Amino acid sequence: MKNYIEEKVIYKTDFTKTNLTKGDYEHCTFTNCNFLSGDISAIKFFDCTFIACDLSLVVLTKTAFSNCLIKDCKLLGVQFNTCNDFLFSIQFENCTLKLSSFYELNLTKTTFKNCNLEEVDFSNADLSAIYFDTCDLTRATFNNSILQKTNFTSAINYSIDLELNQVKKTKFASAGLAGLLNKYDIEID
Repeated sequence: MKNYIEEKVIYKTDFTKTNLTKGDYEHCTFTNCNFLSGDISAIKFFDCTFIACDLSLVVLTKTAFSNCLIKDCKLLGVQFNTCNDFLFSIQFENCTLKLSSFYELNLTKTTFKNCNLEEVDFSNADLSAIYFDTCDLTRATFNNSILQKTNFTSAINYSIDLELNQVKKTKFASAGLAGLLNKYDIEID
């Protein structure tokens, strides 16, 4: 029988010592938990919240996130591309996602607010209508990505080759236009 956990608050738990129980979690809150290098594969999270957790290098094979909030968390090197992509939707707020991957994911229902997305791989991902609200995209990879109606107006340090991505009605601030010309090795004053 599959475990079903509902409306549980999990506080200051170290999941590097004991694994999170496999099952479906709905309306649960994880606060100050440590998942560092843990394995939460095949677990389903519905309407769950993660606050101030360390999810760095966590294994997410076939993990489902639907309508989840991840806030003030550290997620270094997380391979979101291995998640179950059915109904995938996460809101990231004030998170560090350095070196993570969203390769080939449909992120149209995902939000990024005030996040550090350094060296994140968005290759082949659908980022349609995403707003990178005050995000740092230093060395983030956009290759064959769908960037239709994507909003970069408050994002910084992005470098996007417009010829290698699907761009239509994409929004950029004039201060960030240099990030669209990097491949030309030109100097802009």
